[in-house]
Amino acid sequence: MKLLSLCLLVASALAAPSTIPRFRRGHNRIVGGTDARPGQFPFQLSFQDTSFGNNFHFCGASVYTPDTMITAGHCVDGENYDNPQNLRIVAGDYNLATDDGTEQARDVTRIILHEGWDYSTYENDIALLKVSIALTFDQYVSGVTLPAQGQIFTGNAFVSGWGTLSSGGQVPDILQYVSVPIVTDNDCRDSYGVSDIFDSMICAGEKGKDSCQGDSGGPMTCGDYLCGIVSWGSGCGVPGYPGVYTEVSYFVDWILGNA
Repeated sequence: MKLLSLCLLVASALAAPSTIPRFRRGHNRIVGGTDARPGQFPFQLSFQDTSFGNNFHFCGASVYTPDTMITAGHCVDGENYDNPQNLRIVAGDYNLATDDGTEQARDVTRIILHEGWDYSTYENDIALLKVSIALTFDQYVSGVTLPAQGQIFTGNAFVSGWGTLSSGGQVPDILQYVSVPIVTDNDCRDSYGVSDIFDSMICAGEKGKDSCQGDSGGPMTCGDYLCGIVSWGSGCGVPGYPGVYTEVSYFVDWILGNA
C-alpha cells in the first residue's frame, strides 16, 4: 500500500504536512501474505506501463464493470487523462512471469481522476480507468461489488497485489494476499497525526502484515465489498503504522456518477 512514484520502486519520503514519512504503495507487494489461488481475486488487475517495450507492473487496480476499472489517483497523476499513452490493464493474471492462458489485456483509453485529488495529502486518492474493448467476464475475470455510500466496515479485510514483499524488497511473480485488521480512525490518527488522516481514508494492517510498494491502487476487500484502495503509509508492516487506504464507501456516488 505504500506510495511509489510512477515508474520507480523507491522508498523515499514525500513532502507532506507532517513529519511522518509518506510512502506511495502503487508501484510494488504484499507483506506477510501468501500465494493466491488462480481466480481467487477475479477483480484484481495489473496496471502496466508499456513505454519501454516491456510490460512494467507499477500499480494495482480493480475491475468494476467490463469497461471501467478503479485505481488510486496517485497512480495516474500527471498522465494525459483524455488520451493516455502506453498504459494498459491486465485482468485474469496470476503469475506475471508466465502466460497463464487466462489473461485479458486492454489499453487504457481514458482516465477520470477525482477532481479533489491532492498530491500533498493524498486526499481523494481515486481514479477510474476506461477501456475501449470491454472485458469478458468469466471464472477468472469479474467485477468487484461496491459498498453502499457511507457504509462502515470493521474486523478484517483482504489486500491483494504484486507489490514488494518488504519495503524496498523483492517483487513477486505470483499474486499475493493477506488478511489485515481494520484500525479505527482515532487509532490511525494517533499514529500519523490528526491532520493526516481524512474521513475519506480507512486504515488497516498490523506488524508484519500490510500492503507495500507496487500494491498501490489495488483492492482491499471486506467480505464481498471493495472497501479500500491501496494508497499510502509509513514503511510496510511497521508496528504502529497501519496502511492507509482510500475509503471506497465515501466515493460510491462519485464512482456511479462517472463510470
